[in-house]
Amino acid sequence: MSHVIDPRKVAANLSDFWSPRIVAEMDDSFVKVAKIKGEFPWHTHEHEDEMFMVLDGEMSIELQDRTVKLKCGELFVVPKGTRHHPVAEEVCLIMLFEPKSTEHMGGVVNDNTRTIAEQRGPQ
Repeated sequence: MSHVIDPRKVAANLSDFWSPRIVAEMDDSFVKVAKIKGEFPWHTHEHEDEMFMVLDGEMSIELQDRTVKLKCGELFVVPKGTRHHPVAEEVCLIMLFEPKSTEHMGGVVNDNTRTIAEQRGPQ
């Protein structure tokens, strides 16, 4: 994708919460955006780091030993192998940077799981 993207606009226009959309690819990584609200299940990405950046709103990432709170413009990298639980009390827009090998829920498949095809959106 070699065009200008407004990640906040793309995220704001998403209709489903916790359903990331790929907006760009860079080497072996995806840049994704999502609209979140409520809680996402605890999960782990055994082999990949995951970067969360808040584009609008606020969110928390609960870890086993602490809770990280993020405001607009702030980012946090969840280290590979770290069990985490993203939470947003109100609507929050986020951007994610993940290796292309990252599975949406760390290999767990349930109603929350989104495939890469689903994350690419309508073609």
